[in-house]
Amino acid sequence: MLSATSTEVVQATLPAIGAAIGDITPIFYRRMFDAHPELERDLFNRGNQAVGDQPRALAAAVATYATLLVDENAPAPVELLSRIAHKHASLGITEAQYEIVHEHLFAAIVQVLGDAVTPEVAAAWDEVYWLMARDLIAIEQGLYAAAGITPEHVWQSVVLRSRRQEAPDTVSFVFAAADGSALPAGRPGQYVSVAVTLSDGARQIRQYSLTGDHGPGEWAISVKAAPARTAEDGTAIPEGEVSNFLHRSVFEGDVLSVSPPFGDLVLDDSDAPLLLISAGIGTTPIIGMLHHLSHTSTGRQVTVLHADRSPSHHALRAQLKSLVGGLPSATLHRWYEDLGARPPREDLAAGLVDLDAVQVPTDAHVYLCGPIPFMESVRGALVARGVAETNIRYEVFGPDKWLASA
Repeated sequence: MLSATSTEVVQATLPAIGAAIGDITPIFYRRMFDAHPELERDLFNRGNQAVGDQPRALAAAVATYATLLVDENAPAPVELLSRIAHKHASLGITEAQYEIVHEHLFAAIVQVLGDAVTPEVAAAWDEVYWLMARDLIAIEQGLYAAAGITPEHVWQSVVLRSRRQEAPDTVSFVFAAADGSALPAGRPGQYVSVAVTLSDGARQIRQYSLTGDHGPGEWAISVKAAPARTAEDGTAIPEGEVSNFLHRSVFEGDVLSVSPPFGDLVLDDSDAPLLLISAGIGTTPIIGMLHHLSHTSTGRQVTVLHADRSPSHHALRAQLKSLVGGLPSATLHRWYEDLGARPPREDLAAGLVDLDAVQVPTDAHVYLCGPIPFMESVRGALVARGVAETNIRYEVFGPDKWLASA
């Protein structure tokens, strides 16, 4: 709990620091990477750094955490911290690295705010940082212990058993342990981290949802190759380094370093109706959940909604239809921007997701995955239909820039 003195200072300075945090975080990362280039090369996502996604996500996390601390009516920031801690555990983050972040973050704060950072202000925000850091460290230690590992031993060698083209830009990979042991099972909705060494020697890491399409003791993921593109504001976004490396350079028999399963978006085991909603490659955690439901012979009411560019670009399309068709109380609705020559029908339509065409139980537990604008739109529509915000959970592929609004 934040001390009374620090609470007053943080409440008074939160507007100023919150307004400046977007300027502080890029400076922080640049200072840290200048002092520790190995972190940019071998740990952080260089693509997200290049377009500013990671600094924006950090800014949202710090501002949101501080806001929750000083608002006596706000809920504890458990969900925020859990999401971050799972990502950290999948990367092998150590306690010592929090000291590095602290040093360069506070140097950046002073650089931006100057004389406004009095000793009292510095002490109060230092307390905020270490409260957040210690909470995260405690959660991460529990995650490492549950996985039977330490941060230094997160990575396991796996061999690629098979690869399968799922769509023009998506490939599925099935891994087995290189030493022949059984890989630990993940929970439905979780992901693994995959580390690869690129041509320039950098070791880059990305997370991919487990799809459940594998044999006992194996892991399966489906990877969409992210192309280079130009954002609406004109920013040049480089192609996905790891996704394209996997597509172009990883084949049967190759060995990779992969983490155990982590992730806090895990399917609940209640009897409440389920609403599973995805767009594009966001289908992967949903596929993992559906595999689990099919293996447990659930009688839950399950409604699955998926949006995509076209049937030919819909990765895991046949698998999605088969899994939903095998559940006794499940229905599937799909929307395609380009339906082609296929005639629309009740469960297949052209255009974007239309919740008005679907029965939505207000007590449904919702799991949502796809591009952030898609999830924002769907989440707003669900709340308008009477679904409690606390029943809507989501997964973001990349830095969680949605923290402040979700």
